[in-house]
Amino acid sequence: MQIPRGTLISLIAVAPLFLYGQGSPADKPPAPPSPPVAPSTLLQPALTLVDSTLNSLKLDKWKKGSIRDEAGQNVAAILNDLKTNVPPLVADADAAPGALSKSIPLMKHLDALYDVLLRVEEGARVSAPGDQVDQLAAALKKFGSTRIELYDSMQERAAGQEKQVTDLQAAIKAQEAAAQEHKHEPAAAPAPCTPPKPAPKKKRATPPKSTPPAQGQPAQTPPAQTKPQ
Repeated sequence: MQIPRGTLISLIAVAPLFLYGQGSPADKPPAPPSPPVAPSTLLQPALTLVDSTLNSLKLDKWKKGSIRDEAGQNVAAILNDLKTNVPPLVADADAAPGALSKSIPLMKHLDALYDVLLRVEEGARVSAPGDQVDQLAAALKKFGSTRIELYDSMQERAAGQEKQVTDLQAAIKAQEAAAQEHKHEPAAAPAPCTPPKPAPKKKRATPPKSTPPAQGQPAQTPPAQTKPQ
């Protein structure tokens, strides 16, 4: 299929304008970084599931023994921790979602809480009915994946902060190097100063020369001054 010559010329003429209007991807400004996610946004679904699962456990259907007794104590400790200790830690992390100093205490506490919940789930596999084992396993899995997601978020924030510090240090070093180069540059030579031209000397007026009398003529004498009587 051949394109008519007139149409082809029109397309060639319009193409630069179309491409200029589209702009290249490199000309587009970079997208601003997304704001950090609040820890409570990530944690709340998992914490709610753990709380509801532990409250719904029926320990009286577990096999009697030390495993059930230990599980009962651990369940009570977790439920109390979710009400007293976890909320203020989450609130502190939410108040400064970009500050690792507020997120690290929360993560350390969640790690300890996960270990206790893991012991309850392991004990359930030995003494609890199958339906309760499945509920505890689902809650433990949800809590564990949420912890990993929160860890990833912290790592991403830490990498961004490290990059900002590195860029700032590089900018400071570049400014210091430029200042040192400017300091060691030789001073510009002063412009040559041309001495002023001497003022022209004034010529002294010379008295007119007296012409000698011609030969045969008596020299003229100035008239005598008469003294007043």
